[in-house]
Amino acid sequence: MSMQLKILLPHRVFLTQSGVRRIVVETHQGAFGILPNRLDGAAAVAPGIFTYETEAKGELYIAVDKGVLVKAGSEVLVSVRNAISGRELGQLHKAVEEEFMRIGEHEKEVRSVLVKMETRFMRQFQKLKQE
Repeated sequence: MSMQLKILLPHRVFLTQSGVRRIVVETHQGAFGILPNRLDGAAAVAPGIFTYETEAKGELYIAVDKGVLVKAGSEVLVSVRNAISGRELGQLHKAVEEEFMRIGEHEKEVRSVLVKMETRFMRQFQKLKQE
């Protein structure tokens, strides 16, 4: 027996994989494994390393952000905010560091723009209040 795995991001399908023999996922209560005969269920996915194994490719790793996992029959659907795949943990670690640094810089820019917008809004509000 095997499972069908699909990983979704907000803007695209990240992965569709058939023939998955086992999955290990990080949750807020700890890591747990999923085998094809496991009962159906859902879990909140915590940021961490998502591991799955296929007969053809062996063990594969994906760094995932928070999200949700649903297992129904032989289908496993995972929806997360962001994901980065890698065959080796060392490569994955480096890719995650680079991605988080890029996201961190982007968040700083967004925060700066928001502060400017809030400041302008407050000035306009004060002008309206004075009139």
